[in-house]
Amino acid sequence: MTIDDAPRETLRGGPREMLRWVASGAAVSRADLSRLSGLSPSTVSQRVEALISQGLLEETGAGRSRGGRRPRQLAVPTGGAVVGAIDLGAHHARVGTLDLSGRVVQGRTLPVRIEDGPEAVLDALLAEVAALAAVPLSDQAARGDAAVGALRGIGIGIPGPVQHATGRIVSPSRMPGWNGFDVAAFCAGQIDVPVIVDNDANLMALGAHRTAHPELDHAVYIKAGTGIGSGVISSGRLHRGAQGSAGDISHCRVVADPAPPCTCGNAGCLEAVASGAALVTALREQGVPVSDLTGVLRLIDDGDRHATALARQAGRAIGEILAVVVNFFNPQVVAIGGRLADCEPLLASMRGTLYERCLPLATQTLLIERVSAGQDVGITGAAHLVIDHVVAAA
Repeated sequence: MTIDDAPRETLRGGPREMLRWVASGAAVSRADLSRLSGLSPSTVSQRVEALISQGLLEETGAGRSRGGRRPRQLAVPTGGAVVGAIDLGAHHARVGTLDLSGRVVQGRTLPVRIEDGPEAVLDALLAEVAALAAVPLSDQAARGDAAVGALRGIGIGIPGPVQHATGRIVSPSRMPGWNGFDVAAFCAGQIDVPVIVDNDANLMALGAHRTAHPELDHAVYIKAGTGIGSGVISSGRLHRGAQGSAGDISHCRVVADPAPPCTCGNAGCLEAVASGAALVTALREQGVPVSDLTGVLRLIDDGDRHATALARQAGRAIGEILAVVVNFFNPQVVAIGGRLADCEPLLASMRGTLYERCLPLATQTLLIERVSAGQDVGITGAAHLVIDHVVAAA
């Protein structure tokens, strides 16, 4: 059983939680970890030694004595070992390196053309991560011990459906030439570290949850930009479902007249009605000259009545789908991220629809908010995916 598969109650004092306690400053010694976890000192020491042997924790000296032997202080290494992260979008990608506590060391945003195909796009992004981590790609130079220790793995977020167990992309709607492509296998041939692939909305959910609400067990995070997706946190961990498609609300049908066609072949899907791409299309059909989502948001900020009305309609459509999710799943928080999260008419309409359509008990303590982690939320989630993988092997 891996950490991701383990029931929530078995994770109390597990390696991942111990790492998080040390990274957050909640624990600085084995005694602190024993107190927080309720585990015996011998069990804590065994788990700490395993984390130290994997380079995930280090001893930094002796702490203050409380009447006995001075405790050896623990810390997450801040130099040397890093994880790489790629958050791929339709037009831009955020790449970075993060330390083993999930803090961003370096990050940069790069323009991409998703239509250039997987080999060209991934080659360029892997080269950027390798450069940030000062690690050569396998076809450029032989890897030495220092290089192997520097980069512990790479997490990659893809803006389309991903079969998580294999790292293969399945029928993406806006990624020509990517269908069926095995991202994990391709990257493994380019760089000699573990590569873990997931949907970008899942990684946003993981990054936002670990950053803002690690204490909560159940949450739904929506990524609303050019497209729409969502990630689900259940019992404190990312919930993917049987094949990795849990949380994909983009092709749920909403009431719309006329029902606009969707890239999946159906009509009236949420993505065809309420995504950034849908807003661009709808405004053009009304004769409003707009080229991209940036232009739409600028019109809304300027109070354009056509753009504002469409944003409110989009918010209602998202709220209607989320009302079903909230009534069914009963999360503690619903948070929206992506570029449309800053669109106040959309957010207000979504919030109002949720309160109108949900059961009172479901919204009694529900937090409805924006994702607050900023542009690095996706690479933060990607890094935690890798960190969890490394910890599970400890």
